[in-house]
Amino acid sequence: MQDFFDRAAIVSVLNGFNPWWGGKSAAVPEFRRLAFGTCHSLLQQDSLRRAILLSGPRRVGKTTLLQQLAVGCIAEGMNPKGILYLSLDHPLLKLLPLRKILLIYHETVHPETEKTILLLDEIQYSGEWETEVKLLIDHQPQYRILATGSASVVHKDKLAESGVGRWITVPIPTLSFYEFIRIRGETAPAVREDLKLSDLFLLPSTELHQLALQLRPLLLHFQQYLLVGGFPETARQSDSAMCQRLLREDVVERVLKRDMTALFGVRNINDLEKLFIYLCLHSGGILAHKTVAAVLETPTATVANHLVLLELANLVYRLPPTRLGGKKVLKARYKYYLVDAALRNAVLLRGEEVFLNPAEMGLIVETTVLRHLYAHYYRDTPELCYWRDAATGLEVDIIVKSPAYHLPFEVKYKEKAGLDRKSGLAVYSGAEDVKRAFLVTRSDADFGVARLEGMETEFLKVPAHILCYLLGQAETILRK
Repeated sequence: MQDFFDRAAIVSVLNGFNPWWGGKSAAVPEFRRLAFGTCHSLLQQDSLRRAILLSGPRRVGKTTLLQQLAVGCIAEGMNPKGILYLSLDHPLLKLLPLRKILLIYHETVHPETEKTILLLDEIQYSGEWETEVKLLIDHQPQYRILATGSASVVHKDKLAESGVGRWITVPIPTLSFYEFIRIRGETAPAVREDLKLSDLFLLPSTELHQLALQLRPLLLHFQQYLLVGGFPETARQSDSAMCQRLLREDVVERVLKRDMTALFGVRNINDLEKLFIYLCLHSGGILAHKTVAAVLETPTATVANHLVLLELANLVYRLPPTRLGGKKVLKARYKYYLVDAALRNAVLLRGEEVFLNPAEMGLIVETTVLRHLYAHYYRDTPELCYWRDAATGLEVDIIVKSPAYHLPFEVKYKEKAGLDRKSGLAVYSGAEDVKRAFLVTRSDADFGVARLEGMETEFLKVPAHILCYLLGQAETILRK
């Protein structure tokens, strides 16, 4: 280190990242992601001997959340010098092991024996971070550690070696529709805050009609949400073309051309880009590795490896198939979705014309519903999958299963979403003895509980904007 930088240069960088040491206040947005409350609560639990990991795509507000936590802790009376924020992708800090940075910090700013909150941004860029954090957790209880990673830095193989039981992962997805309304400062409807999705099955039709009227003003905002997506920076923009340019430059290109090379050693970026564009064109489709490899003129092994890396980089969700009776599919073909439909719109340069294309809108809404289901149910670690019968072509888009519930969701984003005994949703629900199932519709006239003759299943027809808003609102309670 001394061959490149002296201690003064390092201290200067640390001071630049931590303006509160000098009595200055960091400029942070007032809007807070829902995960703020979760992280703040975990940081207050001194007996918790684990680090907290915020994992999610680029540009979803993880850095802002760390800085808001610093400001919040100082406002509550903590010594400002006991809070150390590090952006570990800084060119200088990337060359130093974490223990060396901490040594300089404690020698020049804050005693090592006193309580210290470490806010480690982009931790994946720090060499041997797994071992470094493990040692801090095991041997130095004065540290409370909160880290972020745009890539899924808690790689399963590495966790098995060094990190088991030492991390609590808090996922930070893109903005929910509920958060989207609030970050834009739109008027929020006066909906009962404790209203859960399951409550809709119990409400009389008059109350469902009233709820639909209350949420009807959100329809136009929902269209904007589908177009520009749930990234905080673009959510505030009114220019959709500017939003898409920012998403291409800040999210897609940076991940594909920088993160994939630096973190995973990807050599052929062209093959990776071709695959990502293919996924944009076929988001929500069942993907066979050999078929994709033939289309892209890429080795099958390369396609398989790149799909894994795109998932680790938080760019795609992967949904496995399931068979009736809960049997696993031996030769599974997965469905792949982008983590936010706006990425697809940005890459393919899709503007408001998508609203006139029912097929495209179906894919966009299905992607959006999946994002909300992932975020809503993640604490239960459920199985998310899909079902498709090869013989008949019948299918169910998304199924959420845990020991406590079994919930199939079918998205039919069109004016009249029909439901009959021959539909995939009905066939699956009957075969699996499902108590409650969801048909996601477009019009708020398609809102209510339906039954089919000879079936015990209750089917809730629910408009997509209502489903997404209520799932997002319910997160406010689940995050507390």
